[in-house]
Formats: sequence, structure tokens, C-alpha cells
Amino acid sequence: MCGWDALVERYSRLVWSVPRSFRLSHADAADVYQCTWLCLAEHLTRIRQPEALGVWLVRTATHQSIAVLRTRGREVSLDRWEPESSLPTPDEVAVANDRQRRLWTALMTLNERCQRLLWIVAHSPELSCAQVAEALGMKVSSVGRTRARCLTALRRKLEALR
Repeated sequence: MCGWDALVERYSRLVWSVPRSFRLSHADAADVYQCTWLCLAEHLTRIRQPEALGVWLVRTATHQSIAVLRTRGREVSLDRWEPESSLPTPDEVAVANDRQRRLWTALMTLNERCQRLLWIVAHSPELSCAQVAEALGMKVSSVGRTRARCLTALRRKLEALR
């Protein structure tokens, strides 16, 4: 097996988990998957920390997934059109936007390790502790404790933003 095939085999599930966590259609998830590997092929010589390749792949797949969502969010399918009464009220939209803004503000004040850990855990809940540890380059035994500390720090920061 060549090096590229070994990389794909090793990280395939991790890369697939990202667009699935965004609930993309199978076709969109396949596009994200392919684009992520294409980006790696294009940037392979720029990878400075090979041990952090899993994190790089997750970030790249996340960026690709968000790009797909932005594009798809502009499309309105007529067969999915619902009556206006099911749309959120302006107050509901404002509250949801404020909640998201506060969450992102708090998350971005955490250290990079916590940001990466919480991002992976939130967007790929099916990953085992071993897979998360491998993607982040940390010990399996420290994933749970670190996650708990990061969530506690995030809660404190959110409370401070109220």
C-alpha cells in the first residue's frame, strides 16, 4: 500500500464524519470529502506538523462543509417551501442570533486546544476518545478530563457575557 492510500485509509472516517455532522446530503458530503483530499494533495508539502494532520483534515473539511452550507442556504427548493406561519418571528431570530454570537465569542476566547477539542466533539460525536486523541495529538486518557475543563471554562465565559 502506498503512502497516500495509507493516509486515506487512516483518516477516511474522520474526514467523512465532518460533513455528516453538518447533516449534508450524501452528494454534498462526497464533494466535501473529495475537496478535502484534493486540498491535502495541493498543500501536502506545506504541512509542518505531520502529527497534526488529523486536525488539519478536520479543519479543512469543516471549512468545505460551511462553504457548501452557505451555497445551499441561498437555494430555495420549491418542494420544501412551507407556509410563512412556520417561519421564526423576528424576536426568535434575534434571540437565536444573540445566543450564537455569545457562544462564538466565548468559544474564541478559549485556548486553541479547547477550541479544537470542543469543535471536534460537537461536530463528530460518533468519534471515539481514541480517534479524538489521535486527531488532536493528545493522550486518550486526557480527552475526557480536558473536555470537562474546556466546557467548564466555556460556561464561565458565557456567564460573563450575559
